[in-house]
Amino acid sequence: MSVRKLKPVTPGQRFRVVNGYDAITTDKPEKSLLAPKKRSGGRNASGRMTMRYKGGGHKRRYRIIDFKRDKQGVPATIASIEYDPNRTAFIALVNYQDGEKRYVIAQNGLQVGQNIVSGDSVAPEVGNAMKLSSIPLGSIISCIELHPGQGAVIARSAGSFAQLMARDGKYATVKMPSGETRLVLQECLATIGAVSNSDHQLVVSGKAGRSRWLGRRPRTRPVVMNPVDHPMGGGEGKSSGGHPRSRNGIPAKGYRTRDKNKASTQYILERRKK
Repeated sequence: MSVRKLKPVTPGQRFRVVNGYDAITTDKPEKSLLAPKKRSGGRNASGRMTMRYKGGGHKRRYRIIDFKRDKQGVPATIASIEYDPNRTAFIALVNYQDGEKRYVIAQNGLQVGQNIVSGDSVAPEVGNAMKLSSIPLGSIISCIELHPGQGAVIARSAGSFAQLMARDGKYATVKMPSGETRLVLQECLATIGAVSNSDHQLVVSGKAGRSRWLGRRPRTRPVVMNPVDHPMGGGEGKSSGGHPRSRNGIPAKGYRTRDKNKASTQYILERRKK
């Protein structure tokens, strides 16, 4: 994986840094695993805008991803590593021995022709999915479930990973990508290895139009709004706007908004880094 800095032949390319896509092996997705993706433009069922700064963008089709990895003990061969417009990570098309095809999140280092498998007694190799109870301590993991059978919800974006720190009773201690240390049931599945496309963080769009291609509309800064629109609005000229806060008046920097009585608090051993 690599990134490329383009020659400044146009103003939009002067600061542009693009992904090299070295790991991508095909540009044609598997038709049987595609689904239509309808856009809301930030509007709800009444047609009212409930989410600002959304709309436009290139048309996409959704790739149906297997987050559950519930085909236990059946080896699968990686047929291709592909780009997915709906996520930052790359995805892998896998062919199971029984003929079924599925998309999975690709881990760093996966190669075409490599075999992966999910199950309790499989080798802890990159791309294999298994329960936290079977993974060696200290392993780098990704695509982690929070409830058994739920499917992966943690560490799914480009370059993200967690680390299995310890096991005690029916829980495993996992250090999350945010730095939080948390208890997770040992029956939950996780995949060995970090998520692919770690160079995603180095990409620079180069121009505003590229954000529009992704469906992001221009964002109005709160400090230039009127007092009726935002707590930080109003004032004569370039006023500072007061303390940073949300549209609802909740402070934006250093103020903890997590519910003290939230049920999952008991599973958090150490809060994330500030």
